[in-house]
Amino acid sequence: MTNPEIETFPSPEALAAAVAGRLVVRLAAVQAAGRTPTVGLTGGSIAVKIHEAVVAATAGHEDVDWSNVDFWWGDERYVPADDDDRNAKQAREAMLDHLDVNEHRVHEMPASDGPHDSLDDAAEAYGEELRRRGSGQFDVLMLGLGPDGHVASLFPGSPQLDIDDTVAVPVPESPKPPPQRISLTYGALNRSSEVWFVVAGEGKADAVAKALADGTDRHDIPAVGVTGQDKTVWFLDEGAASRL
Repeated sequence: MTNPEIETFPSPEALAAAVAGRLVVRLAAVQAAGRTPTVGLTGGSIAVKIHEAVVAATAGHEDVDWSNVDFWWGDERYVPADDDDRNAKQAREAMLDHLDVNEHRVHEMPASDGPHDSLDDAAEAYGEELRRRGSGQFDVLMLGLGPDGHVASLFPGSPQLDIDDTVAVPVPESPKPPPQRISLTYGALNRSSEVWFVVAGEGKADAVAKALADGTDRHDIPAVGVTGQDKTVWFLDEGAASRL
């Protein structure tokens, strides 16, 4: 477990630009060391801003070989593949479609109109894919934070919080729509060199303060259950940091 670093920015746009720049540097360093970087992506409005900023930051530069980066997701909404709620669709439109990525290295979680018979089967299939094709550790895992303290699709008081013997779990009754989701478990999320929480807006301020307070239980604020093995960084705008 690592003590978290906290970085605060005057606006969501400044936060996004900083995270994008840092991601490019981190991926370039991993590639310079002769490895294929593994990144866990998140969704939401701040993630879209970060993805757009990555494209802007790499325009005209060749610091990262994007065809040699593995992309995964920490959670996903179990809806049709073309649904606007899909984290993967948001990431594709804002970032992946604008970079020279290798489709074989883009590992989307299953959609509800995919080949799987059920949400349970879809979650099991993604867990098996991560076991089979994953590197064993995320170099960078980006995560958002809900106003209730949820992380990925692990919600306060949910049974999924106590499942650590598998990689991905079905979430059939999410308190936040859409109700059906797939999430990585703590066991999988914590196999990360660096965990980056990216949080914007005053509506998240209470959850941020609780997550960073001593003694908070992960059953109350699930975000406290995820830490990087080498580094945990909270990237906050002024609104999200306003109760620290």
